[in-house]
Amino acid sequence: MTLLTARTDPARRSTPPAVAPGPLVPVETFGPTDRVRGWVVTVVVTAIAAVTRLVMLGYPTDAGTPVFDEKHYAPQGYQVLTGGGIEDNPAYGLVVHPPVGKQLIAVGEAVFGYTGWGWRLSSAVFGILLVLLVIRIVRRMTRSTLLGAIAGLLLVVDGVAFVSSRVGMLDIFMTLFVVGAFGALVRDRDDVRERLARVAAQGRLEVSTLGPRLGVRWWRFGAGVLLGLACGTKWSGLYFVAFFGLLSVAFDLAARRRYGVVRPWRGTAVRDVGPALYALVAVPVVVYLATYAGWFASETGVDRHAVGTDVGAGGPFSFVPDALRSLWYYSGNVLEFHAGLTNSAGNRHPWESKPWTWPMGLRPMLYYYADGDTVAGCSAPGSCVKAVMLIGTPALWWLAVPMLAWALWSTVARRDWRYAAVLVGYGAGILPWFLSLDRQMYFFYATALSPFLVMGLTLVIGDVIGRARTGRRRTLGLALAAGYVAVAIANFVWLWPVLTGLPITETLWQQQLWLPSWR
Repeated sequence: MTLLTARTDPARRSTPPAVAPGPLVPVETFGPTDRVRGWVVTVVVTAIAAVTRLVMLGYPTDAGTPVFDEKHYAPQGYQVLTGGGIEDNPAYGLVVHPPVGKQLIAVGEAVFGYTGWGWRLSSAVFGILLVLLVIRIVRRMTRSTLLGAIAGLLLVVDGVAFVSSRVGMLDIFMTLFVVGAFGALVRDRDDVRERLARVAAQGRLEVSTLGPRLGVRWWRFGAGVLLGLACGTKWSGLYFVAFFGLLSVAFDLAARRRYGVVRPWRGTAVRDVGPALYALVAVPVVVYLATYAGWFASETGVDRHAVGTDVGAGGPFSFVPDALRSLWYYSGNVLEFHAGLTNSAGNRHPWESKPWTWPMGLRPMLYYYADGDTVAGCSAPGSCVKAVMLIGTPALWWLAVPMLAWALWSTVARRDWRYAAVLVGYGAGILPWFLSLDRQMYFFYATALSPFLVMGLTLVIGDVIGRARTGRRRTLGLALAAGYVAVAIANFVWLWPVLTGLPITETLWQQQLWLPSWR
């Protein structure tokens, strides 16, 4: 008798292999479920931000007048308020930035007049809203209210975000707009995956090898509006248009691949690239032009009627409306002004910095300084110092390089989209500046880096804490995270006098300047 084993049994050899049951599409989670607690935490941390940004907001001033570059924007904002919504005073010379930031400053001046509170109020409000946005964005990216709260607290105590929220300048406005656009794209990413999940549940995913059409995407449209406002504040918003456009298409490609679309690359090219160009290029252009509505409607705006005077009425572009040609001419003059601010042309400043110094804040920016007999209020009468310096809190900024290295490794090795997205935002804020190193640059250009730095650090903290809800690893991770946040807060408290202009002794002032490059 022949003995048959499992290895030689013909019946077993002919049995088809079993397939383990399971979903053919990924199981997605599209956000935290603790909505009430999430909003309570958001409100509390945002309230802390409001207190820090608003206390002594009108202090200091230069004998009641603006300090540093506020001297440009505060009077321009006031003219916007009182002069029909435009800047046309010849005393300003060339108005070198688009109008949105000056219009926002004008809102504060409408409330408090031409005072420190007036020209700084809008900056403070935007700085507070920036904290709120970062909390909600990180919370959505990590699905963790705890990490959202940590991100908000870190941004509250960052010296760059803090000081930028308390001066009447433009950078905080552009930063809020680009972070808002970033958050809208993160929300759009979730929305796209929700739509694909519904299509998969209905069994329609394989109707086309390109995948489904995704319909109108309002979150991406909103991102385009915000990017247009960013460009309408400072032209450096253009960098974020380019980087975020690529990020949005990458999100779409990853979604189609994740849901098993047969031809994800072609599907993205056919279905997604065109709408992305509309939402993230065409819409920002329209919004940017709309910010010049007051200029278009004016008779006295700078170069408003350049066609026929500075520009010939004829030529190959005569079909373009005169108003747009005049704006193009005016913009060309602005570009020429910016291009001429080079070191080689003799334009040097004692507080100038180059972009390779920005990640660690090696060369901060002194906004205000006073000493001598005119300064009182410290323990050494006659030798008191008051200063406002744009300093990145070292506990945050000095970890930028290791954070970026970890983010790059996590993007490549772990394929973690969250780190990749943060790298895109951070890169948009710094990489393009390396293309014009001869240009005069300052540390306040790095204001847009602050929220992305905080997001990246928070993601690292999330990795340190780990996913487990209990156990020694979790306890140790939470302890390390709490300790780090405490160090960052203590660092901020130490710097408080030189972030707010409080009178201090000369000795304490020297103790605040930790690096030779800070002097």
